[in-house]
Parts: sequence; structure tokens; C-alpha cells
Amino acid sequence: MSEPSVLDVSTRVIPSFEYRRERWRNGLGWTREILRVPDSDDWQVRLSIAEIEQDAAFSAFPGVERELVLLRGEGVRLRFADGRVHTLLPPHDRLRFAGEEAITGELIDGVTHDFNLMWKRDAVKAELLHRPLVGSMFFFTEPGTAWAVHLLAGQAKFEGEDGLPPMAAGDTAWLAAGERKRYAMCGGGELLAIRLDA
Repeated sequence: MSEPSVLDVSTRVIPSFEYRRERWRNGLGWTREILRVPDSDDWQVRLSIAEIEQDAAFSAFPGVERELVLLRGEGVRLRFADGRVHTLLPPHDRLRFAGEEAITGELIDGVTHDFNLMWKRDAVKAELLHRPLVGSMFFFTEPGTAWAVHLLAGQAKFEGEDGLPPMAAGDTAWLAAGERKRYAMCGGGELLAIRLDA
């Protein structure tokens, strides 16, 4: 019997209308939280969609790695305290950075929505993939390995998984760590697939 993993929380599809809208930690913007694992203030993994409505400093998250993916809008320029500048442009530019870094986001032309993956670097490893969905795609879970799948566009469903509803654009699936299992996702569109290893 393998030790339970922090990533072993129930497999489910989270429809976009269930995301929780809350203020940023520093109060300068809004985010729609998709999920946190475990579901407590001491999370190890957190997925959300940041709504950047004005030029603003980002909240600091010590001990956390972050990856930001532009979902909607004309783009955002990230200014780091050390002078680095990185611009996220459509369609779906992305950047990985340390949560401790002091960053200001400057809007290129109007509001942006940005997918925000965060994980505690001493507890979890994360890899984010951006892929087209054409036909079938397979995801394998096992003890210590989970997947999160965010559907950017199109529609999808998991074949042979009666308990999981079909997915529309904007929905997210969490495929929990635990027993070795193969999930077959079929449909058409575009997705972000995140492999998480405890």
C-alpha cells in the first residue's frame, strides 16, 4: 500500500461557473480560483485565473513557483525588480518565475485574463504543456502523479468515465494521484495540461 499523496484528492471536472472569485492577496486585483490542493490555506498546488484590470504589483508568494499563461486580452508586460522585462502576448504566451520576485504587471491595451499555476517548490514538481486536442489524448495517473487539464477552447469528454461530465471551454479536470490509471480524453479544441509530481 503506497503512502497517500498530497495530490490524491478526488478526481473531478470543475465547471468554470464554480470558480471562486476573490481579491488578490495584496488587494490590487481579482482572481477566479479553480482549485487548491489540499483545500486549505496551506495548499501545495493552486490554479486560478487572474483578472488584471489595471497596472498593478503582483502579490508575493514565498516558497512558491509560478507559471502565467495569457488567456484573453492584448497582453501584459511583466517588470521585475531586477530590471528584467517580459511581455506576454496573444495567443497564450507564458512565463515561469519565482513567487518571491517583486513584479509589476503593465497592461498593453485593456484588461487581460491570465491562467495562474502555483506550486510549493519543496513539495511538488510541475510541468505545464499547451496542446491541441484532436481526437484522443491520454493521461496516466499513479501514486504521486496527478494531472490538471484546463480546456482553452472546444469541448471534450473522458471515454468510459461515467462519473465525469463533459467539458466545455473554460472548464478544468483534476485527475488525482493514486492508483495507476489511464484517462482517455476525446474531443476537439485546445488545452493546458499540467503534470504534477509530489
